[in-house]
Amino acid sequence: MKPFPVLETERITLRQLRQEDAVEVFNYFSKDEVTEYYDLESFIELKQAAELISSWNDRYTKLEGIRWGITYSAADQVIGTCGFHNWSKEHFKAEIGYELAPEHWRKGIMAEVVERVVQYGFEELGLHRIEAFVDPDHIASRMLLEKTGFTEEGILRDCFYEKGRFVDAVVFSILRKEHEAQ
Repeated sequence: MKPFPVLETERITLRQLRQEDAVEVFNYFSKDEVTEYYDLESFIELKQAAELISSWNDRYTKLEGIRWGITYSAADQVIGTCGFHNWSKEHFKAEIGYELAPEHWRKGIMAEVVERVVQYGFEELGLHRIEAFVDPDHIASRMLLEKTGFTEEGILRDCFYEKGRFVDAVVFSILRKEHEAQ
């Protein structure tokens, strides 16, 4: 297995999550504003963050996905994550997901991160298509995806069962050729 890739942008370092990051992951996943559109409830115990980190790292070990911890280059404290899951090698596609601690919202961080992760997906993983599924009411996420070159494809009605109810999902995607043209 290859070493976990470390990615960098102007301000950000993307690195593998470690168990000692559980405190930071717990701190933002315990906030309802972070999990409002997420497919899990807000955390109430530190062990939930440790288990999530283990799950993400296991996916990488099994070559099923990859999730980076987002840190400022000048500090090694995790402020969010971004990566690929639902990786279909047969169809050369994966789904991107992300979250960020609220105190770092609206600073352009996630756009910087998504652009770098998308680049990695096309150039290093050989993806042809990257998808995102977003709650129709999650305006900030929709704007982020549009800003980073994704195209809205449509709404999947009652697509997911989350937190005791069926929810719609807006599908966004970006193709390799679109990314190369940017």
